Amino acid sequence: MRLVLGSQSPARLAVLRSAGIDPVVRVSGVDEDAVAAALTDPRPAELVTALAEAKAHAVVEALAGEPPTELLEEAVVIGCDSMLSINGRMVGKPGTPEVARARWQEMAGKTGELLTGHVILRLSQGVVDRTASGTETTTVRFGTPSDRELDAYIATGEPLAVAGGFTLDGMGGWFVDGIDGDHSSVIGISLPLTRRLLAEVGVSVIDLWS
Repeated sequence: MRLVLGSQSPARLAVLRSAGIDPVVRVSGVDEDAVAAALTDPRPAELVTALAEAKAHAVVEALAGEPPTELLEEAVVIGCDSMLSINGRMVGKPGTPEVARARWQEMAGKTGELLTGHVILRLSQGVVDRTASGTETTTVRFGTPSDRELDAYIATGEPLAVAGGFTLDGMGGWFVDGIDGDHSSVIGISLPLTRRLLAEVGVSVIDLWS
């Protein structure tokens, strides 16, 4: 039994590896904006779960197009998506320095909720036979970086490609005053939730340890 991580996030990969799992990595290539646009006024948890589900299914489809391997025989595929809910709206990756700066000016000194949606698909003989999904929400209390600190942080490029424009396990951690909830979920993949979802599809996390 192998775990396939449907994400290019080095942070998610690092969380899993530090917890004893060395996953197979497959990038989903899902158009997140298109998936979100197809939803009608989704609640925050519904949005991140729908994105995670799209990623997981895209990975399964990609695996089906590859030469036969043991992954198709017995594996679990996990898709994840994270977004920050702040001031009544959901925000993802800033993408540009200008957006990152605007986000931080909005977040500084305030509190937001980081939501991570998880979808697990269990593969048996190349067919998805069991599924499980869930969302973890963690409260994040942001600090107030000075203009000079914010300029330097944005210049690193780190906040441009992460949900909400911040990291907890990188340089952004200097500007987070604290969290209430699951630390690993803020990084991108909740270990407690993943363990529970794996159990729902009949897999113990210890069976995936390296």
